[in-house]
Amino acid sequence: MIALVLLRHGESIWNQENRFTGWTDVDLSPKGVAEAKKAGIILKSKGFTFDLAFTSVLIRANRTLEIVLDEMNLKEIEVFKSWRLNERHYGALQGLNKAQIAKQYGDEQVAIWRRSYSVPPPAGESLKDTVERVLPYWTGSIEPFLRKQRRVIIVAHGNTLRALVKYLDGVSEEDIVKLDIPTGIPLVYNLDEALKPIKSYYLTISK
Repeated sequence: MIALVLLRHGESIWNQENRFTGWTDVDLSPKGVAEAKKAGIILKSKGFTFDLAFTSVLIRANRTLEIVLDEMNLKEIEVFKSWRLNERHYGALQGLNKAQIAKQYGDEQVAIWRRSYSVPPPAGESLKDTVERVLPYWTGSIEPFLRKQRRVIIVAHGNTLRALVKYLDGVSEEDIVKLDIPTGIPLVYNLDEALKPIKSYYLTISK
């Protein structure tokens, strides 16, 4: 059995401010730092370890990964960074407040930009576009390590991780738009030798 961990970065400053972030390079909020530390603590307490890590080129994902690896005493493992794991590009909406945009364009139009599978925001990417740039990196750069039984963590963003979940679980275009991935909570996949999911679950500490 092959274990893969997906982790959305901790809350960013613009998550906190309800802004469209996309490729804008904003840092973690204090809550995001705490979420990253908790993720590292949980992973270590449950006996996880990693041989290598993949992340985007954006600071909120990089810092989350650094904090997690520090908590797990794994700071020396090899880390691969790629723009293909960057968040979905929100184009002309980046930096704008989501509630203000809803007032300007209407809730229905904003819902289409945010939640439809194939309709992009102005000058931005749809989730379909994001899937199409993420999957070549998965098959060309990540899968080969998993096939060699390497233990992998991917720290990325809500939409790039949704792209991977869509592929791994065979989620339909209709259903993937309903899926949200929370910040800072490890999502574990147990894969068979063909890299097909046996089961997946979020890793939390029971109270």
